[in-house]
Amino acid sequence: MIAKKGGNTQLKRVLSVTERVRFLLYKKGKGELDMEFETKCLHAGYEPKNGEPRVVPIVQSTTYKYDSAEEIGQLFDLKASGYFYTRLANPTTNAAEEKIAALEGGVGALCTSSGQAATFFAVLNILEAGDHLVSTTSIYGGTYNLFAHTLKKMGIEVTFIDQWSSLEELQQAVQPNTKAIFAETIANPALHVLDIEKFATLAHENQLPLLVDNTFATPYFCRPIEYGADIVIHSTTKYLDGHAVQTGGVIVDSGKFDWNNGKFPQLSTPDVTYHGLVYTEAFGPAAYLAKARVQLMRDLGATPSPQNSFLLNLGMETLAVRMDRHFENAKKVAEFLQERPEVSTVSYPTLATDPSYELAQKYLPNGLCGVVSFEIAAGKEQAAKFLNALTLVSLQVHVADIRTCALHPATSTHRQLSEEELKEVGISAGLVRISCGIENINDILVDLQQALEQLEG
Repeated sequence: MIAKKGGNTQLKRVLSVTERVRFLLYKKGKGELDMEFETKCLHAGYEPKNGEPRVVPIVQSTTYKYDSAEEIGQLFDLKASGYFYTRLANPTTNAAEEKIAALEGGVGALCTSSGQAATFFAVLNILEAGDHLVSTTSIYGGTYNLFAHTLKKMGIEVTFIDQWSSLEELQQAVQPNTKAIFAETIANPALHVLDIEKFATLAHENQLPLLVDNTFATPYFCRPIEYGADIVIHSTTKYLDGHAVQTGGVIVDSGKFDWNNGKFPQLSTPDVTYHGLVYTEAFGPAAYLAKARVQLMRDLGATPSPQNSFLLNLGMETLAVRMDRHFENAKKVAEFLQERPEVSTVSYPTLATDPSYELAQKYLPNGLCGVVSFEIAAGKEQAAKFLNALTLVSLQVHVADIRTCALHPATSTHRQLSEEELKEVGISAGLVRISCGIENINDILVDLQQALEQLEG
């Protein structure tokens, strides 16, 4: 998959998409980057040749046949391009990776078996025991647990910060051993919008990469790389799939961060498991992604199945169409809830009263997501009664589906958090998260109204 020497020209030759290599995953100079977003959703990542299937085929095979032992040896030494084991690369998964890279504007992408795996790989790729991570508090509960507890067991310390703090205040959280800054474009479920440029400034002034989870916004509404993010993460289980039929995650590499600044020996010094290969020398702008694939995926194996990659690719083909409807419905739901006496607060950044309103106008001017968070005024018991009264809207542990669903975060997705931690991430006892699907808005509103009318007081 790689030549150790030869400069940029040889890098492009060996790592070109036409040779089906997994690292530089979108075409440069082939016209693909000139396509509009909606067209990329349909056409990026896979170009059938004459007589080949028009739809991305499912390559349901763990292995690939070669004619000689020498060829296989070259593959394992990363000196030649090609597939050799589906844990590292698969044609169906590769098509999904190339599409996502094109949509986000990165040099490449790596799909994983879940969003949690993507976040874990993204961090572990550049942090090890003794290192330090800075993260905002407004993040998904599973990510909070990963950072606050699991990483701590591995010797990685995490400092949580309030994303509304000034740049000067945020700087105080950065330590000599800090290796990355992490945040979410739209926080789950608080729906706080990240000031991406402020956090990119914090990261880059300290020679650190900014890692941004863009699951809720999707690249249709926001592309964090354009505002300075270095690594973008998704739970593809959510909007990129959109149909609740597969679990997956993805890491997108911008290819813009300088990993040779002395802080990241994992990338800039020899890897003994590949006979002294140096990722920054061998892979150039795709060094981070290459290491994540050939080292972490090799060793930890959080590989998506070809079937799931096929379903993911199928879902992404309608991403642009779906996101417009998700946003349209969520905006109307937020406005409806804001007028209800049973509801004390509504979080949705299109509302002028929302603390993220101005940031949403800057970073998400064309739309947000389908998720609305609101608080039942009477508290936890009445929030449960409201959820139990819903008929069309389903009560399920999911979000970002084509079907409208609702959830009580304090007793589900964030159940493992302590009372103090719940307060830190902005979750109250009466908070309800509703994920607006693409049904007719009138049917959604009728169901919400009848459930609210059953509450006492």
